Amino acid sequence: MAGDEKGAAAQTIIRPQAGPQTQFLGSPADIAIYGGSAGGGKTWALLMEPLRHIANPQFGAVFFRRTLVQVRNEGGLWDESEKLYPNLNAKPKVAPDLSWTFPSGSSVSFAHLEHDKTVSNWQGSQIPLICFDELTHFSQKQFWYLLSRNRSMCGVRPYVRATCNPDADSWVAEFISWWINQETGLPIPERAGVLRWFVRIGDKIIWADSPADLAEYTAPDENGEQKPIEPKSVTFVPAKLTDNKALMAADPGYLANLMALPTVERERLLGGNWKIRPASGLLFQRAWCEIVDAVPAGVRWMRGWDLAATPKIEGNDPDGTAGTKIGRLPDGRYIVGHHVKAYMSPSGVENLIKNTAAQDGDETEISLPQDPGQAGKSQVASLIKLLAGYNARATPESGDKVTRFSPFSAQAEAGNVLVLRAPWNNDWFTALEGFPEAAHDDDADSTSRAFNALLNEPPSVAMFLTKRHR
Repeated sequence: MAGDEKGAAAQTIIRPQAGPQTQFLGSPADIAIYGGSAGGGKTWALLMEPLRHIANPQFGAVFFRRTLVQVRNEGGLWDESEKLYPNLNAKPKVAPDLSWTFPSGSSVSFAHLEHDKTVSNWQGSQIPLICFDELTHFSQKQFWYLLSRNRSMCGVRPYVRATCNPDADSWVAEFISWWINQETGLPIPERAGVLRWFVRIGDKIIWADSPADLAEYTAPDENGEQKPIEPKSVTFVPAKLTDNKALMAADPGYLANLMALPTVERERLLGGNWKIRPASGLLFQRAWCEIVDAVPAGVRWMRGWDLAATPKIEGNDPDGTAGTKIGRLPDGRYIVGHHVKAYMSPSGVENLIKNTAAQDGDETEISLPQDPGQAGKSQVASLIKLLAGYNARATPESGDKVTRFSPFSAQAEAGNVLVLRAPWNNDWFTALEGFPEAAHDDDADSTSRAFNALLNEPPSVAMFLTKRHR
């Protein structure tokens, strides 16, 4: 729990923790963004924000996440609200939408905006308090449209509160850039909670240190007269895991979990770095791996493939078909046992996959990517038929390439990946060290697929039933 909660015989006192959480909840800004490390108490602070207005029967707040699944996730908005709002005699409703109604009649609702076009569902709405959980997950279009719905007739000045984790490629990174050291990517301590003002004309944001500095910017009112545009105030309050004493005490192992993340995610979610991006050498270094001359006993193998079907000729630079074989050792470590990459026609790719399966043996499971659309389904059906007698499965890709590579990256950085010495080592090392900035990512994709399939697919009876009887 991110807020302090103290119980008595007939009373429960709920209050923010001293530090950034209190600073965020005490901000007078029109738009206040609370962001930084995971575990900084951001969601709990966001849920406490409406409580100052719940005696107002006309007041309403809406919490937004990008998807409904994120709203309902364990430890997410709805889950945490069930720990907080019943203490104030609020009554829940789960259909047709998730919401709480307080004794006065005020309400707090939970909604999602999965697609840009769904903002039109809020046309005509008046929302005194809009709360975005994980603002970097929303598009600029969604944010600015909903800001136009941030209006009030209940006596509460309309305002916006948001939380987020760092994302260097999000529009939010530019929006809060004044509060961030652009060289280090870390928040500037003395600017935490400081207010700045802006006006937005078209898609251009004009910033100033005071409202008076923006007085020259005008727009016509309903009578056609030029009037000054009312500026909005913004602030950013950085959060760190160490600020959340309640979580640190309740879950001492959470820090270790963040420390185990790959470099980029660790810098974002633990260090609160807004500038770090995946780059060559950050996600993989050959020095992280131990090269061995023999495979230990008791390995469970998985071969992952990344498919292409263009021969390499003079003047072109196509993607290649890559297959990586990774095994899990009895002690929980991993070994990369083989890697192959080739540039072939569709029939050549089929022969490569079939011949590699024969060399691997039927104790090696096979994971194939399934592209969306009918062509992808037909290709996979053909390959599965070709691999009759082997435990071969096809699944669609989920998440971006860096996200898929991150679990393998984390284990490699932790020293948990061995590599069998072989002629293919150098090419594979070089390709992974260049990911994601290199021109091709076939080797990284096949490695990700093998590793993630190994994690997600426990040994099944099916693998034994589909083997050839010899």
